[in-house]
Amino acid sequence: MDTMRDRFIATASQLLDEQPRLAVVLADISADGFAPARRAHPDRVINVGIREQLLIGAGAGMALTGMRPIVHTFASFLVERPFEQVKLDFGHQGVGGVLVSAGGSYDWPAGGFTHMAPGDVALLDTLDGWTVHVPGHPDEAEALLREAVDGDDRVYVRLSLQENRTARAVGGGAGFPVVREGRGGTVVAVGPMLDNVLAATEGLDVNVLYATTVRPFDAAGLRRAVGAGPGADVVIVEPYLAGTSTTAANEALAEVPHRVLGLGVGRAELRRYGGMDEHLVAHGLDPRGLRERITGFLRT
Repeated sequence: MDTMRDRFIATASQLLDEQPRLAVVLADISADGFAPARRAHPDRVINVGIREQLLIGAGAGMALTGMRPIVHTFASFLVERPFEQVKLDFGHQGVGGVLVSAGGSYDWPAGGFTHMAPGDVALLDTLDGWTVHVPGHPDEAEALLREAVDGDDRVYVRLSLQENRTARAVGGGAGFPVVREGRGGTVVAVGPMLDNVLAATEGLDVNVLYATTVRPFDAAGLRRAVGAGPGADVVIVEPYLAGTSTTAANEALAEVPHRVLGLGVGRAELRRYGGMDEHLVAHGLDPRGLRERITGFLRT
């Protein structure tokens, strides 16, 4: 099966043929994959080189002319390094675009901490008006990308090598659909964490919700899932910085007595880089680690 990044390149290349206002702006990353599209559309596939501030500025400049830019590189170079340009060139100027990242929190640990971005979604949370998609499968990445390019707003699509075995219906305002029903608490699995969450909660009497569009946060869906009982226990499992969505969950449940546990990537830097699977275990995001913490919190 192709990766999310493979599917992104193929889909974006096709969309360039179909939509004349679309452009792709790169900073060397994935340039080889877009080489055929660049030959076909040399004025709309632009590689600025390893100049991430220019990457964002060029994309926003295209948006000012009425184009719909897709801006792409690794997450650490797309959100963290040029954050001032994201804030000003897109946000302050009030223009839209589609930022598509690769690399996730630790897809390529051998690249070192410079290539890890567990804080990307939390950083975008400081800005207004961003839609954030976190697909869990290449089919979902394609669907969310196609939806994003049709609009004029600001969208971040976070791709990863970690993925679920099966794609699910996403986009179109689907919110947080219920994957498994229960009465002993609610677990929200974000994007590629769904398979591990389902394995971790096997046999437990809990709701499992699936979130691929995390901003805007589906407050109404979470309230429906916890029901009208005297209280609510919620666990949010995210593939990036732990606790990124706990504030949104607390606000959604402000009228309900509740507890929220945010699971995700810890703040401590793991300096012996290892592999992606080792990072999952180290952060307690493998099925065994998740089950221990979920059952300890929910007391199931």
